[in-house]
Amino acid sequence: MKYNRVYIESFAYSLPEKVLTTEEIENRLAPLYERLNLPFGRLEMLSGIKERRYPENGTMPSDSSTKAALIALEKTPHVSKDDIGCILHTSVSRDFLEPASANIVHNALGLSNDCTIYDISNACLGFLNGIITVADKIELGQIDAGMVVSGENGRPLLDTTIEKLLTDTNLNRRNIKEYFAALTIGSGAAAVILTSDKLTQNGHKLLGGTVQNATEHNELCRSFPDMGVHSGHDIIMTTDSEAVLINGCKLAGRTWSKLKEELGWQDDTPDRLFCHQVGTSHRRMLYETLGLDETRDFSTVEFLGNIGSVSVPITVAMGEEKGIIKKDDTIGLFGIGSGLNCIMLGVSW
Repeated sequence: MKYNRVYIESFAYSLPEKVLTTEEIENRLAPLYERLNLPFGRLEMLSGIKERRYPENGTMPSDSSTKAALIALEKTPHVSKDDIGCILHTSVSRDFLEPASANIVHNALGLSNDCTIYDISNACLGFLNGIITVADKIELGQIDAGMVVSGENGRPLLDTTIEKLLTDTNLNRRNIKEYFAALTIGSGAAAVILTSDKLTQNGHKLLGGTVQNATEHNELCRSFPDMGVHSGHDIIMTTDSEAVLINGCKLAGRTWSKLKEELGWQDDTPDRLFCHQVGTSHRRMLYETLGLDETRDFSTVEFLGNIGSVSVPITVAMGEEKGIIKKDDTIGLFGIGSGLNCIMLGVSW
């Protein structure tokens, strides 16, 4: 896919104030560690994650998404609320089974009644799916501006996983591995505003991208049940982390080859890279597989953990904030989600 008239006006993010360290998680799991004779420090050693954010009880995904969306609008004063022709909520977390969380954010922001509203759900890839969907509408001339928002609340999954690890006496050193990924999950929210060439003032052009999948691996990471956060059901996620790592990197390699063909890029074309953050070993293996210089990547996983669909946009927003991205830089946005699916996008900053 290629775009001729789609621009990114602003990335924004919002983080919970509370910091939860990996050491604190291991202290909560002390009875399990002692029963199975596991070494303390294991979780940080394997993931590279020192801490993540932890929201207050009762925080809804739409609450966090709204905060990020308001920041995005403040950063883009030349785009009015009436200009936003579409808003998509794209997180794994959601307020209810229905209505779509996008409705709640739309109402909180006071957007136009003409605005198209719905949720997109595609595991950690949802936000990039949302960017493509809004970009398509802009490219087709259906809207002049749109917004993608996402709010991930990893607290219910993390708390439920710790409870299971402490109470399930059938767990052993082998079968606890499928719960490891759930202990790396963090929380946060992100938003992006996209516009047509008629409205843009920043000139960050979305060049295009490509999509690839390997759905034969759909069983490698599963979360259940499929219920809203008020359902009264505990959320559990099981993951074959090693298989996800190996097959996800293979899929990313195929997607990178397709992206280079689509945009006419070479391995040294992107000045900066922003990828979905799972852990430091995943990051290392990903760039080794792609044959790309890891120093061009900006990493947040060490202090944010795996924050699902908001990982890429939060990392971009922080990168811009810290001056990592320079004017006229070419940047790559790389996302991989369970299923398995992969999206890679190119932007001329």
